[in-house]
Amino acid sequence: MDPLTLGLLVALFTVGVLLSGISVAAGLLVVSAGFLIVFDGMSSLSLMPEIFFGKLDNFALLSIPMFIIMGAAIASTRAGADLYEALERWLTRMPGGLVVSNLGACALFSAMSGSSPATCAAIGKMGIPEMRKRGYPDAVAAGSIAAGGTLGILIPPSVTMIVYGIATETSIGRLFLAGVIPGLLLVLLFMGWSLYSTWASGDARVLRSTPYTWRQKLEILPRVLPFIAIILGVLYAMYGGIATPSETAAVGALLCLLIAMVIYKLWDPRQLWVVLRDSTRESVMILFIIAAAGVFSYMLSSLFITQSIAAWIGELEVNRWVLMALINLFLLVAGFFLPPVAVILMAAPILLPIITTAGFDPIWFAVVLTINMEIGLISPPVGLNLYVINGIAPDIKLKTILMGSLPYVACMVIAIVLLCLFPGLAVWLPDFVMGAEI
Repeated sequence: MDPLTLGLLVALFTVGVLLSGISVAAGLLVVSAGFLIVFDGMSSLSLMPEIFFGKLDNFALLSIPMFIIMGAAIASTRAGADLYEALERWLTRMPGGLVVSNLGACALFSAMSGSSPATCAAIGKMGIPEMRKRGYPDAVAAGSIAAGGTLGILIPPSVTMIVYGIATETSIGRLFLAGVIPGLLLVLLFMGWSLYSTWASGDARVLRSTPYTWRQKLEILPRVLPFIAIILGVLYAMYGGIATPSETAAVGALLCLLIAMVIYKLWDPRQLWVVLRDSTRESVMILFIIAAAGVFSYMLSSLFITQSIAAWIGELEVNRWVLMALINLFLLVAGFFLPPVAVILMAAPILLPIITTAGFDPIWFAVVLTINMEIGLISPPVGLNLYVINGIAPDIKLKTILMGSLPYVACMVIAIVLLCLFPGLAVWLPDFVMGAEI
């Protein structure tokens, strides 16, 4: 069978298997084993265990459970509520400052936790009721938190970036730095739209500010500054040449646990057990997908599907930006149905040779891919963040949450366009800090 036709068949079977409800990792293994047996014979299965466990034999993978523990420790405390309260007290003088403080809290909490659902839950529990009480429309209150939560997979430290780096053998340090400026750009775009929609409403309740004294502003800072110091310390250790990403993640996880215990009195062994249990569960899920995706990639390569697709794309006489538009469309659709980690591990081995052949920077592409995955987090039918917000505020209809998040989807599309026009937004900081790649 022609490799391109075989590739289409693999894609159809993979989609069918994943839509059946089976877990992503198990689905990839089933598809891989099935096609290897049919086209390479039973003997090909003897390599699957070696490939599966070989994919996990990577020291960089240690950073994934460490950063997840770091985020879980923060999410188990009142850190999100304190972040929200601190920014609300400092920004409340600004008309519409409440929604801006929510987005700022989402950005900071995302940088600490690296988890979009955790960010939505932590900030939304405080922010949504407060915004509704002060007259903000339900769509703005819910949509801004849902969109702000997506920043968790872009602003470093990001588990999604780690997974991309491992899948494509790209520097994780560069990927973290590449997400900083685009992440801040998205925060500014989100805030800009939020302020415009707030001012355009003309609602006196929304535009009215609540005064806070300097004492009230300063007394909240000691609860917030230690976590921000950890973020800065982690980044400094990583880029100052003091430690590797995995070592830095381990120290960051330990410090977050200690701060959670000291500042937030997280002494109860049952609470600590929940943090470690949930972190282990999420880490194993991601590592299982990584190993299964390694087998899936081997199957694609063994059947010459990856090479044939890359060669076919390279022979197409189309503008490279048309090609990038098609890739973005593919990623957008994939993100509607699959979690970011699964999309990256399945698509990266196929797309990497295509984008490098077309002359695109893989570091830059990682940011574009991640923003596409962010759109999937607030788009149906999966739209994980939409359901998290609906769980926090069940009296807000899912349709209302979706409509409120659509303007922020437009902001993400604008960010992708700006990245295409100005690639330096993603690659300048890594090159400046770590030196240009030769």
